[in-house]
Amino acid sequence: MTNAKRPWTANGEPAINEDRPVFVGSVDQGTTSTRFLIFNAAGEPVASHQMSFDNKHPQSGWHEHDPVELLQTVETCIEKATEQFRSKGYDTANIRAVGLTNQRETLVLWDKDTGEPLYNAVVWPDTRTSSIVRELKARDGADKLQDLCGLPLSTYPSSVKLLWLLRNVESVKNAYGEGRLAFGTIDTWLIYHLNGGNDRESGPVHVTDPTNASRTMFMNLRTLKYDDTLLSFFQIDRSKISLPEIVPSSHPTAFGALARGPLKGIPIAGCLGDQSSALVGQCGFNPGRAKNTYGTGCFLLYNVGTEPVISKSGLLATVAYDFGNGRKPVYALEGSIAVAGSGVTFLLNNLGLIASSQAIDEVALSVPDNGGVYFVTAFSGLFAPYWIDDAKGTLFGITAHTQKGHIARATLEATCHQSAAILDAMAADSGHTLESLAVDGGLSNSELCMQTQADLSGIRVDRPAMRETTALGAAIAAGLATGVWADLDDLKDVNASGRTVFEPKLGKEERARMRRRWERAVEMSRGWVRDD
Repeated sequence: MTNAKRPWTANGEPAINEDRPVFVGSVDQGTTSTRFLIFNAAGEPVASHQMSFDNKHPQSGWHEHDPVELLQTVETCIEKATEQFRSKGYDTANIRAVGLTNQRETLVLWDKDTGEPLYNAVVWPDTRTSSIVRELKARDGADKLQDLCGLPLSTYPSSVKLLWLLRNVESVKNAYGEGRLAFGTIDTWLIYHLNGGNDRESGPVHVTDPTNASRTMFMNLRTLKYDDTLLSFFQIDRSKISLPEIVPSSHPTAFGALARGPLKGIPIAGCLGDQSSALVGQCGFNPGRAKNTYGTGCFLLYNVGTEPVISKSGLLATVAYDFGNGRKPVYALEGSIAVAGSGVTFLLNNLGLIASSQAIDEVALSVPDNGGVYFVTAFSGLFAPYWIDDAKGTLFGITAHTQKGHIARATLEATCHQSAAILDAMAADSGHTLESLAVDGGLSNSELCMQTQADLSGIRVDRPAMRETTALGAAIAAGLATGVWADLDDLKDVNASGRTVFEPKLGKEERARMRRRWERAVEMSRGWVRDD
């Protein structure tokens, strides 16, 4: 980057100079692990630390985290990454701000008088709320919700998780009845406690940003405020529950500052739900840009500009980002797949078909094709564009010829088929076909998976060399708020070099045949969790 292109700070000094380089930290709190990365002003990670934590499945379809453990992993990752940062000769005084990105929809409830959680966090793919969803779909006004909040009724959003907890957990019921109940997605819970919680002298910081609030079903997509019609539909009394204030995703003061640890006093200046953060990290700032993150689940976001588009094709409308400071919020169409990398983990841990997650390509390439095997990985039902809550994971086409390589291929293809279906839906809603798909996330390291994605979708797949785009997005939000980058134009060279492009190689007829078989398998997977 030349001197002429260097971003400038709020003090009028270059953000990149040889004497005093500037850095931004990023908390990336995901479904299976927590990380803290420190980026330089060119968007390159210079230090990082990652920790896994316990994923609890106390009953079939239930998925929980210990909220206190999540907070502890964040603080430990900050400590360890900062040690590494210092060991390389860098000065923590040059870390301008910290951003935060998080798993969305996952709900934490706590006692606002003590700051103590009242139950485990209920994680986004949890399906214990299936019966509540069926009940809500029959309620007057159910057909109007998506126009207001962008989401259809499903087990996915935070709202239905709240209803289950209010009905089934005594401590939650009591706190609600007594007006002590604090509500938050993971970003809110972490920011609350990273600021010192109830011990903060000026009071706790209880905030969220629009990308996370848009996943609760309580926020109006156009006003970016809580909507009385939505709260009334779910029969939530605002006087009995403390909802976090919704503030822009990039703000110099609204998220407070770290209250303890090696970075004490450094402001938290950016907050984005993980999939929005990945779009920002891919610099998908222009309408028509799309990205797919292949993590535990799989999430496609398509930038539609400054007006929301309500999908007619089974997609979600969501906030892509809101950088405030006079800028309009930007919206996206989203398609969510519950199982992506977790399908590979299933082959590893549950079936023992692969020696490690990294071995998926080696096993899948031991056979030339899927051998007629299709794996509908509906471990939590099927998300976009199908929204089938009563599907279960099902293998089709098994014969005496089937080997573990066929199942490995079918597992990768399941993610790619669902992504291709979402891309078709995005084309239908937006009126034009995408030309390329930017990708990131752990499973994007699989060469076979990325080539399969290009083959089954019929569009090129564009993978960056530096794939920590989710963490980078939160760093960008924090850096924009604190002058590391003056505006979006300063980011055009970030993470632009060394990208790999996968071009479609499959013929149209073969692609169409495989897609037809997949759709047939999806239809046959319905109905497994219906009551007899």
